[in-house]
Amino acid sequence: MKLLKLCTLFSLSIVCFNCSNNNSKELNVSEKEFKIEYEKFTLDNGLEVILHEDHSDPIVAVATLMHVGSNREKPGRTGFAHFFEHMSFNDSENVPVGANRKMIPEWGGSRNGGTSNDYTVYYEVVPKDAFEKILWIDSDRFGYMINTVTKEALEREKQVVKNEKRQRVDNAAYGYTDEIKRKNLYPETHPYNWTVIGALPDLQAATIDDVKEFYKKYYGASNASLVIAGDINIDETKKLVEKWFGEIPSGPNVESLPPMPVTLDKTKSLYFEDSFAKLPELRMTFPTVEEYNKDKYALEILGQLLSGSKKSPLYQTIVEEQKLAPRVSTYQSSSELAGEFVFRVRANAFVDLDNVKTAINEGLERFENNGVNEKDLNRIKAELETNLYRGISTVLNKAFQLVQDNEFNGDPSYITETAKLTNAVTAEDVMRVYNKYIKNKHYVMTSVVPKGNLDLAVAESKQASVWIEEVKQDVANEEVSQGAEAVYEKTKTKHDRSEPEFGELPLFKSPKVWTDTLENGMAIYGIENNEVPLVQFDITIPGGHLLDPENKSGVANLLSDLMMEGTANKTPADLEEAIGLLGASINTYSSNEDFHITGTCLAKNFDKTIALVKEIILQPRWDVDEFNRLKSALETSLKDRESNPNSIASMAYNKLIYGDNHILSIPSSGTQESISNISIQDLKNYFKNLSPENASFHIAGALNNNEVKSTLSTLNEWNVKAVNIPDFQITNTVSKNKLYFIDFPGAKQSVFQIGKLALSKENEEFNNLNFANEILGGGSSGKLFQTLRIEKGYTYGAYSGISSNKEISPFTVRTSVRANATLKSLEIIKNMISNYANDFTNTEVELTKNKILKGNTRAYESLGAQLGMLRNISKYNLSKTFTEEDQEELINMTLEDYKNIINKYLNEEDMIYVVVGDKKTQFEEVKKLGKTIIELDIYGNKL
Repeated sequence: MKLLKLCTLFSLSIVCFNCSNNNSKELNVSEKEFKIEYEKFTLDNGLEVILHEDHSDPIVAVATLMHVGSNREKPGRTGFAHFFEHMSFNDSENVPVGANRKMIPEWGGSRNGGTSNDYTVYYEVVPKDAFEKILWIDSDRFGYMINTVTKEALEREKQVVKNEKRQRVDNAAYGYTDEIKRKNLYPETHPYNWTVIGALPDLQAATIDDVKEFYKKYYGASNASLVIAGDINIDETKKLVEKWFGEIPSGPNVESLPPMPVTLDKTKSLYFEDSFAKLPELRMTFPTVEEYNKDKYALEILGQLLSGSKKSPLYQTIVEEQKLAPRVSTYQSSSELAGEFVFRVRANAFVDLDNVKTAINEGLERFENNGVNEKDLNRIKAELETNLYRGISTVLNKAFQLVQDNEFNGDPSYITETAKLTNAVTAEDVMRVYNKYIKNKHYVMTSVVPKGNLDLAVAESKQASVWIEEVKQDVANEEVSQGAEAVYEKTKTKHDRSEPEFGELPLFKSPKVWTDTLENGMAIYGIENNEVPLVQFDITIPGGHLLDPENKSGVANLLSDLMMEGTANKTPADLEEAIGLLGASINTYSSNEDFHITGTCLAKNFDKTIALVKEIILQPRWDVDEFNRLKSALETSLKDRESNPNSIASMAYNKLIYGDNHILSIPSSGTQESISNISIQDLKNYFKNLSPENASFHIAGALNNNEVKSTLSTLNEWNVKAVNIPDFQITNTVSKNKLYFIDFPGAKQSVFQIGKLALSKENEEFNNLNFANEILGGGSSGKLFQTLRIEKGYTYGAYSGISSNKEISPFTVRTSVRANATLKSLEIIKNMISNYANDFTNTEVELTKNKILKGNTRAYESLGAQLGMLRNISKYNLSKTFTEEDQEELINMTLEDYKNIINKYLNEEDMIYVVVGDKKTQFEEVKKLGKTIIELDIYGNKL
């Protein structure tokens, strides 16, 4: 997959990091000093290795970062680094064919890779018993894969990458914007002139010789860093790393590229008519500085100051005063060689982007006149401190940070220096970088407008040029197969590279859950976790979308937005600032069945954060102007939703599954029709439903029971009687075994949602069906993924499953396939579901047990995952150790149990098929499936 810069996952902050090789750096600014201890060493072949020991969970994360990205490619061979990442996951000399993608999930692990402008990274997280197996499989992919490449594998992976591009770029609104920007910001000879995923003609032209040349040039051990983090022993791990990675060739010396910042001699304004977009979007991109340049930190803060709060000048001019868009964003993005500062506004429908451009200029002028507010600067730094801890709260995220800073800066602990540099940014620094890189400087401006709305583009802009694929049927070179295995002489090694045995099986044990109750009836569920000085919390109030008034779906959703727009004593800007100065986040949202108030903060700021939560709950502001703005923003969002084929498929599918009279047939965010008559009084009426009586407070983090209970006692002033939740009857009259087709003109892929209503999470057979799905659609080792992606190259991904709700939920198969493989993919899915029970054997029984049991070791590592565990306990009245009980249920399932549950709930003839695709090329094709076809519009109405 294409991966965004890893550094964006780790916001900068003010903390202390120590490393165990005596190169420690300290910055004592937090109440609790946080350390990442690591040991770094280098193998004889030049591979740099960083080890981090963390025994909080019985899991291990491994990340291998190759210092090669799209910046090493040449025109005519673009996208090759990303393509090679895909090729690397196929086969290697000492690992069984197909094992790389299939075996790791079966060990209870997860795996993936990513490519950026500057690097390719491969990573896995596994239960500790599979640790040496991961070293075996990871090192074999790194050092011993090139001889196994076949022409069939090459052609098959081309289709997968092309499908990824179609899904992310060609079939997505605004998908071509990055390509337009790069072509015009960077000279043709600059390594950032092309997109990471590259051009389809370049991918199609790739040969085996190209693959081998790329591997020999860049995949040497001296061009990489390896990080292992988790439940390991340092001394033992050193020996294992030497064994598995020590014989990989060093490879040729790969010189680091120097920074290559660009300048523009004129401003370039371009427009593009987007067939999928429903809203006009303006972007302005200024060339700035590369990663690790000291000006980057001031530019990042500048981005927050310009648009990151309600008091920011661009928010005021664009959103609040001129009401041109629901939001605006400005941000600094740095890569190894160069950087960009971006202004981005997706405007309301039919807004002239000239007006947006004018409003941006007015906001910048206001910024120049007012300068930097010190309180805003302090708020941003407080937010960054919390974000840092969030960014390194899992072993995989720690591994990412260590490996990136080591490979690109030679110092795994550089985040400490980053924290210092960020904390040292002054108001003068911010104004300096603004004047140096933004004010009166040239930039690239893109106006992307809906097809036929060229009048909305910035005046005098020039048409942008992009390559657009034409959908064709029966393209011979797109039909691929597994093919024969490669014939080669196996590389001789000193160490035996046979598959190692499993280590000692780690037994999953539920975290200790404590419970309590407030005087107002609200239950409390907590897990104490002191790894980082953070807490995450959630108040779940039953109701959500189910309590929306008839014909006014979207009320709960709008209320959740309005509740964050100030209190009786605080303006929206004041409330936002108060939360930000604590380095906290507080959010409210409504789901189908619940209303949520969530938050994250440093443990030391929990009291003050809850005080703000109390104010939000008990002293709503009911700001009419904010209500009108939010309603307008929702209208814009719903219009934008019409450009997303996945959203279109989902809305139609739910409407068919639940029937017109059920509330869940309508999205919780509402429709243009349902929100048109919503008033602020509707929100006030709904607000009376928010009661603590049946609500639950969930918290995970660095506070104990007594500390939490003491703080939450202030919420006893919240006293509202609970209301009854409506019981909706499912009376849908949709005929089963039919295919519903929705035209999405020009679509390069067809989106499928296939399924039927199954059961509620409260049904005693829910777990059984969930277990039974694992082989069919449970991740990359599932049959859907293995067949449609790995074997056929029709899709980027294919999955199936059932969501957890009290209401009866559907079992659904979801995928997006290339347009000219629509019929063949439908036939495969149909046959796979039809034969699933018959094909299920004792082998699948054992695989299911293995995947789920071992996967549980890493399922509840993060605070967010632990919060999810607590939500399940409270909502479904589960025991505190329900995960262990579920495991026992899984162990006791027999082959007959699996077959019975599959036959009961997964009868293919009971299912409906929803297909969103290009009617011109695919409608006649899907008729060949033999099902009755009914055409729908994009709103799910019969034509």
